[in-house]
Amino acid sequence: MMGKADYRQPPGMLYAGPIYHVPYGDAAAVEQQLKICDTVGIGIAAVLMEPIQGEAGAIVPPDDFWPRIRKATKDHGVLLIADEVQTGLGRTGKLWGVDHWDVKPDIIALAKSLGGGVMPISTFCSTEEIWQCMMYPNPFIHTTTTGGGALACSAAIAAINVVLRDDYPKMAAEKGAYLMPKLQKLAEKYANIYDFISGKGLLIGQHFKQSEVGYKIAAGLFKRGVLVAGTLTSAHTIRIEPPLVITYPQLDEVLNRLEDTLAEVNKTL
Repeated sequence: MMGKADYRQPPGMLYAGPIYHVPYGDAAAVEQQLKICDTVGIGIAAVLMEPIQGEAGAIVPPDDFWPRIRKATKDHGVLLIADEVQTGLGRTGKLWGVDHWDVKPDIIALAKSLGGGVMPISTFCSTEEIWQCMMYPNPFIHTTTTGGGALACSAAIAAINVVLRDDYPKMAAEKGAYLMPKLQKLAEKYANIYDFISGKGLLIGQHFKQSEVGYKIAAGLFKRGVLVAGTLTSAHTIRIEPPLVITYPQLDEVLNRLEDTLAEVNKTL
């Protein structure tokens, strides 16, 4: 499903049915594609989107995007799937990324944080109505060798309980509100390096004017003991995605080491 040529082209065509890619955040493009497929008689199973793009660099869509595509999918009888693998369980300052726009998708894909950092697990969350397709008339229509593993599921249940008990979404929202303005100030100070800052909660993207500069900054942060993530095959954007339990003194230390790195890289430009 990924819309990135670097990963789609090498293995070649791996699917049979049509998959249509539209610009992220462009509700009109989604509406138009659904209308075209409806008109020419191409059945569409679902629209799949990340609430906030993760690998693309913590890209937040316009506020009307999710409400509009929710309405469009209902109008055309199409399911809406939210890929909450990165945004789910509090990362963006809400329990679910789609909660920022009060939208309820038909299906949620969840993984990563679900395992509490100790167990790999992913899950398919949906409505009772949709689950009936998995149950009737043949409950063996979809089976899995490792599905429902007791150890992984126990870790997931514990992670969910802790997220709710300690209100991790609120924690992420408050720490993001603390961190983002400070990153904005650094972006203004080093305007020759930065393009912009994006994100919500503790899913944050630092967008640089040049990918080469991003690599230097990532390397400088690694050298200083700060781990950050690029955006797949590029360092044009570097993501800041710390554990939601990161402390404020630790955030301050990250900012200090980031500023040291920026000053060092700036001398080479």
